[in-house]
Amino acid sequence: AQTAADSMGSLGVALDAVTIPGATTTNDRLDDKTIEIGLGIHGEAGIRQSTLLSCDDLAKEMITTINEFGLIDEDKVVPTFKSGDELAVLVNNLGGTSNFEMSLLTNSIVSLLERKGCKTSRVYVGSMMTSFDMMGASLTILSLAGARADDLKNLLDSDTTAISWPSVDVWKDTSSPRPSAEEIPEIGAPADGSTASYEGIKVGIEDFSVVAKLMLTAAAKTLVDAEPVLTKYDLICGDGDCGLTMKRGGQEVLDRIESDKLDLSHPVPLFASLADAVSASMGGTSGVLLELCFRKVSAFLLTCTDIDAKTMATAFKEGVEAISFYGGASVGSRTMLDALFPSTEVLLASGSIADAAEAAQNGADETGKMESASAGRSNYIGAEVLQGTPDPGATAVALVLKSLSSEVH
Repeated sequence: AQTAADSMGSLGVALDAVTIPGATTTNDRLDDKTIEIGLGIHGEAGIRQSTLLSCDDLAKEMITTINEFGLIDEDKVVPTFKSGDELAVLVNNLGGTSNFEMSLLTNSIVSLLERKGCKTSRVYVGSMMTSFDMMGASLTILSLAGARADDLKNLLDSDTTAISWPSVDVWKDTSSPRPSAEEIPEIGAPADGSTASYEGIKVGIEDFSVVAKLMLTAAAKTLVDAEPVLTKYDLICGDGDCGLTMKRGGQEVLDRIESDKLDLSHPVPLFASLADAVSASMGGTSGVLLELCFRKVSAFLLTCTDIDAKTMATAFKEGVEAISFYGGASVGSRTMLDALFPSTEVLLASGSIADAAEAAQNGADETGKMESASAGRSNYIGAEVLQGTPDPGATAVALVLKSLSSEVH
C-alpha cells in the first residue's frame, strides 16, 4: 500500500461543491460557468478556479498538474511519470457525473497519456469515492515503472471482494496501438446510391421542385417555431427533448434548402435527402423512426412508373406503416402515429391535405384524453399526469400538416 501511495498522483476537478445533508446553507462559491481544480472530496477549496473546459483541455490540465506536482524519490521531487512508463489510471466519479461524461473524459485522458508515449495498461472508471451531488471527477495516475512494478501489477489484478472496485481488461500488447484508439471507418452509401434508376419515373405534379421547396420550408419553419410548446408537452409526458429534437430537424432542412444540399429535382431523391437530413440532425427514437419513414417513402416511389398526388399519398402511408412496424406502436399507443394514421387514411380517400391536417389534429387531441400509453416515454407515466396534455409527437405531425395545407392553399 505504501509503495502504491508513493507512486501515484491524484487530482479532483468539480463543477459544483458537495451538498451536505441536513445543512441549512449550501456551498455556492462556484457558479454555472466555473470549475475548481483540486477541489477536495468534502468541498475543500482547490488550487485554482477556471472557466469551463472541454474534455481534452480538462484532461491536459489534470495530467499536467499531477505530473508537475510530482513524487518524492530519495528526498527529491520527480515527475509522477515519464514517457515510456506503463501506467494504471483511475477516473473516479465524484458523485454527480453521468457515465457518458465520464467516458468522454476518460477517452481524453488516455489518449493524451498515450500521445505522451506512456502505456496505459489498466483503466479503472467508476464511482469509488463520492460526495453527495458533487459534479466532477478525480484522476489518479499510478506509475507501474520501477523496482516493485510487478508486485503492484499482481496486486491490482488480484481478485477482490470490494463491491465497487471494477475489473478491467489488461492491455498487454503495448507494441501496437490500443484497439479502442483505432478509428472505425464509417460505411458509406454505395457510389451509385439507391436512386440510380429514378430518371425514368415520370412526375405528374406540376412544378414539383417549386412546390416541394415551398412546402418543406413551411413545415421546417413550423417545427422550429413550435419548439416551446412541444417542449412544454414533453416535459409533462416525456423526457423533455421532443421540441429541441424537432427544432434541430427543422433547422437542418432549412439549412440544406438554403445551401442547395436538398435534392428537390424529383420525389425519389428528395425523400432520400430528407432521410439524410434527419439522420444528421435528430437524435432519439423519433429521429430514427422519421428517417426510416422517409427512406421507405423513397424506396416505394422508386418502384413506381408515374408519380402523382395519389401515388404520393400511398407512399406516405407506406412510410407511416414503416414507423409502426419498426417502432412497435399503432393508433391508441399515444404516439405520433395517433396523428399519422388518421391523416393517411383521409389523404388517400379525399386527396385533401386540409382534411388530412384536420384528421391529424383530431388524433393529436385524442391523445390528451388517453389515460395510458403503450409505447414511448409516456408508457411509464400515470393517468393523472397524462390526461389533458396531448402527445408532443402527434402535435408536431398536426402542426406540420396544417402548415402544408396552408401553403397549398
